Amino acid sequence: MRRNVSIEAVLIVQVVFLVGVVTSLVTAGPSLRGRLEREFTGRPVLPVVPIPRETPLTIEPLYDDPEVVSDEELAAVLKKVQPRFPKSQLKPNFVEHALRTWWLKAEFQDPDVMSGQALKDYLVDHGKYLASWGNDVEPLLMDRPEGVAIRWGKETGASVHHDHWLASLTEAGVGLHEPVFTPSRQDMTIYNVLQEALRDFRVDEVETEWSALAFGLWLPPTKSWQSNNGRELSFDILAQRLMRGDKKLGVCSGTHRVYSLMVLIRLDDEYHILSPEIRTAAYSHLERVRDLISESQFPDGHWASNWADGKVSVEKPISDEAFKHVIATGHHLEWLAIAPTDLHPPREVILKAADWVIRTTTEQTQSQILERYTFFSHVGNALSLWRKTHPADFWKKWEAEHPYDPEAPVSALDVR
Repeated sequence: MRRNVSIEAVLIVQVVFLVGVVTSLVTAGPSLRGRLEREFTGRPVLPVVPIPRETPLTIEPLYDDPEVVSDEELAAVLKKVQPRFPKSQLKPNFVEHALRTWWLKAEFQDPDVMSGQALKDYLVDHGKYLASWGNDVEPLLMDRPEGVAIRWGKETGASVHHDHWLASLTEAGVGLHEPVFTPSRQDMTIYNVLQEALRDFRVDEVETEWSALAFGLWLPPTKSWQSNNGRELSFDILAQRLMRGDKKLGVCSGTHRVYSLMVLIRLDDEYHILSPEIRTAAYSHLERVRDLISESQFPDGHWASNWADGKVSVEKPISDEAFKHVIATGHHLEWLAIAPTDLHPPREVILKAADWVIRTTTEQTQSQILERYTFFSHVGNALSLWRKTHPADFWKKWEAEHPYDPEAPVSALDVR
């Protein structure tokens, strides 16, 4: 009898203990819950961020302004920036820029131009990457225990910027469950890449522009989440990071920071992902950018890489390579196309910038465009946005009215 009582007592204690453990796991915060699970399982528990949608959000343009760019001018520019890439050693960065410009739905009558689907397939399928590069370089897609990472940096065959691969596919409209074929797995999707990016993100990175952009188009109305080191992250933190430091720092003369910050403000309009204090600070930051580009534009319409110096940029010109003018001018026109009018510089500033970048782009040969494709792709996207359209939509309509003729260029501007 005593033995039965003893057994029952032990069982009761065990049940109470298990109930306590379960209760702790349920009621604990994410950081404590992770520690408890590691304690009992002996392996790290990686956070999973709920993704509230199957397809990413889209930031639509606000203006249809033929005075900025006419149909004929836009067609001439888009003809220049179509993705005519060599099949061998195809740079992921070129493909990423082409895809985020032309989107998944892009189709072309010219058989030498890669469609949106072909661009996407190259980025998500290791087999297609291998066919272009062979075994001489490391894979672009890297297997991780719980997801997929993207090889990025200055190494041969890598995506150049952190999370640019993800941001480009996201802007192009890729679905959350789009398959991703890595060197050793066939069961991964964009979801796995996104989760790995969310876990891997660090606020103190040099480049946060594309992480902020990608997360912004997937996560709202979610405002905050947790990284794998237990740190709480939020869109407030991302916005602060984009505003922090000298405006001249950052990729493409700091213009990507401006674009991503404008995207977060547009998202906040609908999903309220920023606190009132941070939204006010971000808006004020863009007002300062507006004033700086009003002062730093050169008489012919371009901006230099040191546009953030304001009037000093014009008064004491630096020795800039021509492609840096394309970078600054095209990128500023891009974010202005999704910005409200009170963030615009005077209208003549926009018109002069558009005239300069249209003329400069159409004067390039195809080999010159290919050499600097990433920068000119932003020009095509920016000018399309100013006509309240997207390159794929405009080009489909244009080709319907101007059937493809392999012997005839789009306009005399192309005869070079």
